[in-house]
Amino acid sequence: MKEVENDFIKFWIEGGILYSQFKKPTIVNIENIKILIDLRTEISDGEKQYWCYDFKGIESYDKEARDYAEIYGQEYLYACAAVFNSHIAKFTLNTFMILKKPVIPLKGFVQKSDAVNWLNEIKKKKEQL
Repeated sequence: MKEVENDFIKFWIEGGILYSQFKKPTIVNIENIKILIDLRTEISDGEKQYWCYDFKGIESYDKEARDYAEIYGQEYLYACAAVFNSHIAKFTLNTFMILKKPVIPLKGFVQKSDAVNWLNEIKKKKEQL
């Protein structure tokens, strides 16, 4: 299993899925999002990934960081499943994605298993093409 980490987040690849988990409550600001994207790029090693992005350790995510992630954070990704600890956060993201039309498929979930199943479905469809 390949993994990289720093003081606030850990990434690992298992079963063809890229996972991340915050190691402590984290404020995602411009500095931290740049570090997070650089670390995810490092583990991706130039290959696109199916990412299960666990948001449960995020205390806040400021607008500057969200804007930066929208521009620079979608490289090396086929799809991203965001796992929240709130049905409201999941609903908000999914509604916003209907309106926004992201570059890559992005969907919110409350259960990690549902997120992984969705990523595996996308992966399977891509492999059949």
